[in-house]
Amino acid sequence: MGNVSTMTIGCDLGDRRSDLCELDDRGNVLKRRKISTTRGGFAKAFEKRSPAVVVIEAGAHSPWISALLKEFGHEIIVANPRNLQLITKNKSKSDRVDAELLARLGRVDPRLLSPIRHRSQKAQVDLVTVRTRAELIGTRTTLVNHVRGVVKCHGSRLPTCSAACFGRKVRSFLPQDLCDALNPVLELIEQVTEQIKVLDSKIAKELPKEYPEVDVLQQVDGVGALTALTFILTIDDPHRFAKSRKVGAFLGLRPGRSQSGRSDPELRITKTGDKYLRTLLVNCAQYILGPFGKTSDLRTWGLHLAERGKKNARKRAVVAVARRLAVLLHRLWITGEVYQPCGYTISRRAA
Repeated sequence: MGNVSTMTIGCDLGDRRSDLCELDDRGNVLKRRKISTTRGGFAKAFEKRSPAVVVIEAGAHSPWISALLKEFGHEIIVANPRNLQLITKNKSKSDRVDAELLARLGRVDPRLLSPIRHRSQKAQVDLVTVRTRAELIGTRTTLVNHVRGVVKCHGSRLPTCSAACFGRKVRSFLPQDLCDALNPVLELIEQVTEQIKVLDSKIAKELPKEYPEVDVLQQVDGVGALTALTFILTIDDPHRFAKSRKVGAFLGLRPGRSQSGRSDPELRITKTGDKYLRTLLVNCAQYILGPFGKTSDLRTWGLHLAERGKKNARKRAVVAVARRLAVLLHRLWITGEVYQPCGYTISRRAA
């Protein structure tokens, strides 16, 4: 920004109303007020005023609000709510107090807020397609489990089949007295399945044309169009990371740490990143280590890791492979090079 602002504004976003707290260059409160959480409300409050540093908390409204305020020339800091225990665990918590704390933290040192970056508008729109598919699959699974559970409670069992053909194949196996009650559910399952097929076609054929990097990431065995596209849309800008190995931590695939003095316990992964992408990477890792995975350095390393330790070694190996896979995908995205399943690490070092 060309102008250096000395004004800091904390904004506690609410679903309908948001609280503002304005601080001057000395940290004194100049004004407190409430505005409507709408484009009109924020335009009225920020469009014609001098540039300021505006601190908001990540949430449902933060993407469009941050984009709007940037258009008005303000500097936006989007705070990570996971690192705001000063606010979340405050004994005198209120929207008014939260807005002031956001402003003071942003004024002292924005890094205390662990600021995040929102995806571009296009990435957010395309990611809706991927997330909608995931929601439909979850809905279909719930409906399938409902039908199976009801039939089982009446002393019968339905045949094993995939969810995609469930509605068509099990209809003839329903007990006669349950047909009227369950047929609407089976019809709904078939409708959801058709919608999933439409989205699958879009994800596999249409969206990859707009993101050619998908083909580069799909070089890795076990990574399909869905995982590659979700990875690209979630990360959005690959250059946001100085090193590829930081992607694993960004997606919550690194172990947490609570070291103090001589105590340094081994903790579970942080799970701080995008849950859906982390799930997809774990699924890919399970395929890579499974019976159908092709020979590669990643598979060999993971299987060797799984042999060490006891019953939980396999689970840890899967997570470790998922983390290394995330690093590998980011590296391929950056370089656009041809992936060699065996000897890739050696060739990289030689280069």
